Amino acid sequence: MPAFVETIIVVFALIAIGYGAAATRLVRPTTGDGLSDFVFTIAVPLLLFRTIATASFDHGLPFLMWCAYFASVIVTWTTAHLVMSSVFGRDARAGVVSGVTAGFSNLVLLGVPFVTGIFGLPGLAVLSQLVSVHLPLMMIASILLFDWAMRKDGESVQRAGVSAMVKSFLRQLLSNPLIIGIFAGLATRASGIEIPGVIDRVIATLASVAGPVALFAIGVSLKGYGIGGQIPQSLVVVGLKLVLMPGVMLIMALLTGLPELPAKVMVAAASLPAGVNSWLIASRFGTGQRLASTAMTIGTALAALTTGVWLVIADAVL
Repeated sequence: MPAFVETIIVVFALIAIGYGAAATRLVRPTTGDGLSDFVFTIAVPLLLFRTIATASFDHGLPFLMWCAYFASVIVTWTTAHLVMSSVFGRDARAGVVSGVTAGFSNLVLLGVPFVTGIFGLPGLAVLSQLVSVHLPLMMIASILLFDWAMRKDGESVQRAGVSAMVKSFLRQLLSNPLIIGIFAGLATRASGIEIPGVIDRVIATLASVAGPVALFAIGVSLKGYGIGGQIPQSLVVVGLKLVLMPGVMLIMALLTGLPELPAKVMVAAASLPAGVNSWLIASRFGTGQRLASTAMTIGTALAALTTGVWLVIADAVL
């Protein structure tokens, strides 16, 4: 049995335990939100800060890695949009939500503990380079494409409204704890200043609980989102997310000659299901919430199997 199978079992078992705790009312429904807030605002930002400030990035500049990964995002997003519009006859706005859900991996709550458990700190260092650009680029793409979709569908969109939305996004981005943690890590690394021992221990202690707490929080939250309908459409989106995207990423890794570790981490990242960000984007735009919720729930359940399959394939060909 491959060594990573145990990690996959542990990761998805913690999600299942969180789901079961919420389903049996051992914890309140709001517990998931509170735990997620702790992970997003404290634990993971500190983990990213410490990783970027101290880790060794032996694989060099990440530009080629970014190009390979976002090529898989573009292919998957475009395919999901076209299928939703052409096969299911949905409007352009639903197509954008489908593309977001198919191309937006859960890199923080699920990706951080998943990649760390399988590839260790070197793998987390690689993932942190992706996380640093992933959220800003995906959010910008979502805003621009939804503006286009609103106009294509004949809805009234005021330029001032879109401008205000973009300004609001930039303010939220620059105050995002993940982004702050990443930039603080880069600044510390560039300055050459070592983190004092006691402070480093405090940071390491808080960062060490990020993984298990994040996974438990996913399970609790999934019980709240659940399956909201649109199952045929959701299954197609989930199939594209869990099969097409990691497949394209693997091909891009081979074509670009990515080093083994970054290539495997990127395939693992691409194989992860969509997270709550796709639902939040759908809610902000007022369409596709049921599709995003159902796809997120089904995708997370199926990913317990498909992520392992892609890791086996990556081990064989990379």
